[in-house]
Amino acid sequence: MLASLSFLLVAGAVFLLALLAFAVLRRAFEQYEARYVARSLRDLSAMFLFIEPRQLVLLNVAAMVLLAAIGLWAGGPFLSALAAALGFFAPALSVRVHRRRRLRRFDAQLTEALQHMANALRAGLAFHQAVEQAARDAPAPLGQEFGLYLKEVKMGVPADEALSAMARRVGSEDLDLVAVSANLARQMGGNLAEMFETIAATVRERFRLEGRIRALTSQGKLQGIIVAALPLGVAVFLDWYRPDLLQPMFEHAYGYVLVSAIAVLQVTGFVLIRRIVAIDV
Repeated sequence: MLASLSFLLVAGAVFLLALLAFAVLRRAFEQYEARYVARSLRDLSAMFLFIEPRQLVLLNVAAMVLLAAIGLWAGGPFLSALAAALGFFAPALSVRVHRRRRLRRFDAQLTEALQHMANALRAGLAFHQAVEQAARDAPAPLGQEFGLYLKEVKMGVPADEALSAMARRVGSEDLDLVAVSANLARQMGGNLAEMFETIAATVRERFRLEGRIRALTSQGKLQGIIVAALPLGVAVFLDWYRPDLLQPMFEHAYGYVLVSAIAVLQVTGFVLIRRIVAIDV
């Protein structure tokens, strides 16, 4: 009788813990879906890449399982857990990196497009005709964004709202300046051609300064990469040359704590070095 009662109590406790774990996991998945999946889908839509939320979740799970298997084969359960965590967020990080690269390409194309539009305006074309000519001659991503702006205007959206919506969608500070200046000039009157030439010259100068800053801070960035990669390289060499020196670290809990502390300190140092050498223009 006592054994049966103990079994029922244990079974009830396990059931309650399972319900609690399920509720926590469901809430965590809902937060993940609301934050990471929704933001990734919004960024992908802004880049004219349309996928379903289920496909993005499956991609996250596939990346997590693949990297976890590689980590388990390469370094055991601890490395597998780290690789699984990295794989779970890898697609969202990839989307952010791709969006950042697309923004840099857009800013690089914007200077030439502004000069092209200024020449078209001086030749007697209207503003929308100048934008259409720039969109026809420019490759992606600028051609895509300008083309969508023209389609919205043709569908009846006011030009000011369509231009502001394009600036918000792209997320470029230079395009924000162009949108605000163009809207003010069209409403209050002004020389759009001269304004576009001035903005293009300003953007070119900023690109020149950014290139000079990247050249001057490249040594600090390389130093951060070397400092972050050096312990890992030494550990790989010792594991190959003297595996008996590293094996005790993975046989006790204190070893895992030490490795975790080293990883946290290395990542902190790398981030601090990147922050020091990061200069905004």
